[in-house]
Amino acid sequence: MSSIADSVKQDLTTAMKAGEKTRVGALRLVLSELQKAAKDGNDDEQAILRRERKRRLESAAAFRDAGRVELAEGEESEAAVIQTYLPAELGDDELRQIVAAAIAESGASSPKDMGGVMKLAMEKAGGRADGKRVSALAREALA
Repeated sequence: MSSIADSVKQDLTTAMKAGEKTRVGALRLVLSELQKAAKDGNDDEQAILRRERKRRLESAAAFRDAGRVELAEGEESEAAVIQTYLPAELGDDELRQIVAAAIAESGASSPKDMGGVMKLAMEKAGGRADGKRVSALAREALA
């Protein structure tokens, strides 16, 4: 087990002692996914956490669209718990600089070159930016 999984375990123990049921549930799910991935040989814990956070946010949006606000809030609180284990998101200015550098490096000149720009920009962002944000900024810059 590596550092993020260890800190999740410690936080889970603390949350159980404090009687925080919603936090305990979210941490158990996260720990389970981290352990499953470690067993499968996937050691990129941040990627796993980003995937789980994205799932929660997508579920929350679906619940809100269906008028199930209480379920949406539960999913959003789980996403917030997961977010605490991820590095801080890049600011818009930093992200614009990364996208501009990726465009220059890839030689992109039109929206058809988005794939190369996205690949480079996401690598440079190092998991500290959502793909939708990067895509929007890349589209804006290439338009």
